[in-house]
Amino acid sequence: MERERDDEVATVDVQFTDLPNALVACKVSEEIFSNQSLKVRFEELFRSYDPEATFQFFKSFRRVRINFSDALAAAEARAALHKSDFQGKEVRLYFAQSVHIGSPRLEPPKPDKQFLLSPPPSPPVGWEQSQDATPVINYDLLCAIAKLGPGEKYELHTGTPTTPSVVVHVCDSEQDSSGGEEEVDGVRRPRPKIIQTRRPDYPVTQ
Repeated sequence: MERERDDEVATVDVQFTDLPNALVACKVSEEIFSNQSLKVRFEELFRSYDPEATFQFFKSFRRVRINFSDALAAAEARAALHKSDFQGKEVRLYFAQSVHIGSPRLEPPKPDKQFLLSPPPSPPVGWEQSQDATPVINYDLLCAIAKLGPGEKYELHTGTPTTPSVVVHVCDSEQDSSGGEEEVDGVRRPRPKIIQTRRPDYPVTQ
């Protein structure tokens, strides 16, 4: 009989240790936040289950968080006071959910693309440098351009009913290619030479 009783107590302990030790009262009366006597009466409801209970009042959300010393006291208070009446309003109690944020320390970022930084740290495991692709050289185009002479033209792309043709014209001489003359009223005249601005003389310091 004693062994069965011990097993029952151990089972109860495991069940209640998985529960949070805090309750949240939602949509409480707004008078609780301004009336001190009502606040004391509200706290006494829960202190009967745990004299060491603490309270956090959130007026903007009309909520109160009740922190108990253990999860068993929180479960007993919720079972007895949930949907009970206080100052003409129904008290709704819910277990406060604990949020696990992981390690309390700030962990370094994962080294997925750290090798792209400058200066780069050590590359990740398994990283291999990619090989540069072989450049594409159009030898037919280079051969045709090499055969061009003055006054000749070469059609790079044959025109179609929907696209124009691309034709390369070679200049006749260096004078035409340099653009040293301009045509005005049918007469070719040399372009005026732009004279550079002379640098001012600086006084000699002794």
